[in-house]
Amino acid sequence: MRNEEMDDFVERVNAQTDILSVVQGYVPMKRKGNRYWGCCPFHQENTPSFSVVPDKGFFYCFGCHAGGNAFKFLSMIENVSYFEAIKLQAEKLGIPLPERHKSPQELAREQERKDLRKVNELARDFFHNCLTMTRLGEPGLAYFKKRGIRPETIEEFQLGFAPLAWDKLSTAFLKRGIKQEFLLASGLAAERRNGNGLYDRFRGRVIIPIADERGRVVGFGGRVLDDSTPKYLNTPETVLFNKRRILFGLDRAHRAIQREGYAIVVEGYMDAISVFDAGVENVVASLGTAFTPEHSKLLLRYAPVICFCYDSDEAGQNATIRALSIVRDTGAEVRVIVVPDGKDPDEYIRKHGAEAFRALVQKAMPLVDYRLHYVLSHTRYDTLAGKVQALQAMMPVLAGIRKPTERSEYEKKLAQALMLDEGVVQAELARYRPEVLPKETKAPVRQAVVQQDDALRRAGRIVIRMAWQDPAVLAHVETILTLEKLADPVQREILLLLKQGLSEGRPVDEAMTAGLSDEASAELSRALVENLGGREETQAYEDSLKVLKKAELNALYMEHSRRANEYLQAGNKAYLDELNEVNKIKHEMDEW
Repeated sequence: MRNEEMDDFVERVNAQTDILSVVQGYVPMKRKGNRYWGCCPFHQENTPSFSVVPDKGFFYCFGCHAGGNAFKFLSMIENVSYFEAIKLQAEKLGIPLPERHKSPQELAREQERKDLRKVNELARDFFHNCLTMTRLGEPGLAYFKKRGIRPETIEEFQLGFAPLAWDKLSTAFLKRGIKQEFLLASGLAAERRNGNGLYDRFRGRVIIPIADERGRVVGFGGRVLDDSTPKYLNTPETVLFNKRRILFGLDRAHRAIQREGYAIVVEGYMDAISVFDAGVENVVASLGTAFTPEHSKLLLRYAPVICFCYDSDEAGQNATIRALSIVRDTGAEVRVIVVPDGKDPDEYIRKHGAEAFRALVQKAMPLVDYRLHYVLSHTRYDTLAGKVQALQAMMPVLAGIRKPTERSEYEKKLAQALMLDEGVVQAELARYRPEVLPKETKAPVRQAVVQQDDALRRAGRIVIRMAWQDPAVLAHVETILTLEKLADPVQREILLLLKQGLSEGRPVDEAMTAGLSDEASAELSRALVENLGGREETQAYEDSLKVLKKAELNALYMEHSRRANEYLQAGNKAYLDELNEVNKIKHEMDEW
């Protein structure tokens, strides 16, 4: 039984989805005629064979033969199910998922999340008002002014201040009727050791609200105004706040990331705010130096390149190197923005200005080059001990290079820089946890293959193309061909799905392909994307019907001939009926 509400949801998402915009969020595309071309994200190639035809709503790769609609593309590149891809796109478009019947436990959890979000919103307003509307916030305003943060940015991020008092927020919220359990569950307050009342978690700090990808406040970060510790204090883990899944600023940055084609990742929210304030909007922060696979997947929804701009100290260096092992298996291209003088992005912008920082972004280095530059500039490699130290420091990065050819080039480069024999570098790399060395066969999701094709398959695709573009054509096709007897099982699946959809009154669009197998989805995409070889569409369609009809008749001719022969050998007079059928088929074949 079909769910009309869910069908309407899928149709709405489909109607508002532009496949070119979806694909360009992951793959650079160039227009040629009525289609766009780029290098396939599903297999390694240097010459673009991946094509999108926006007005038809399908993509197809002529190298690895992946194909489908926008949701199929998302499901493949995000490694999620087809319906999860629809939900992912709906979330990007701001289209809510239809409600379903929920258990009491689910309703309770959902209500808890709503309550905590409401408490977080009230806390955000409380901190912001303290900063901007009371004398209590004067130290916070002075701090932001010293950091060069403009009033407009304070409003944009709803920055705030937590007064230097033990229970200012807790007391105010309890008086407003907010339950103590919500203050504890949200991480805004903690119980006193003697069990008598609450105390505020954030005190005497500037407050930065932390939102999820949809802009909902899930937690807070607090920074001290002096050199006391801890310098930064975040909301503890809650049902809403999980640092592994949250990137500060993504709710504001995702459009800029998609537009620019890359994301800039900095260490903390103050760096992100400063970079954003300087006019560079495609910036997010990983709430410390821990960058996770979940973070990488979030960013890859919007752009294929991730530029790390961590501090230049040893901790930032180690975090940058760890990022390689995180992102190399997600398909991201990693670059590093080098900030001179050991400065963090915030300090650099305050000293040199926004344009100077943008210039650094344009000079972002590939991770391996960056690490090699850092190691050589921080190691005395003119001694044997220094050479060994530099060699060991480069091993984690070399081990993360997917392509053997690229890895070989860097082995040569490192050997030349350290004045070592190339074999020494190769031997050391082989000893360095060889199980982590990625094999080239693991890099692509798919492999380019030469697909068997012939006149019959090409004819089938042309008929599919015409029937998909004008569903009325299918009725004409059925007067000539028996769809259930179509020789190619993949093409048969497509045409039967189209027939079923039309009988159910469903619109013929990309959403209909949800029921197709991967092979059929790719074949349909190829039918809609590939050229007709210079022929006019009507003529190509008529020629193709003839090819398919002859193939159908030939199959019937062979089948009845086989039966006639079997009956004759068995002495069964039914062979005469079969011979009559063979003659009829032969006569019909001559007419075609």
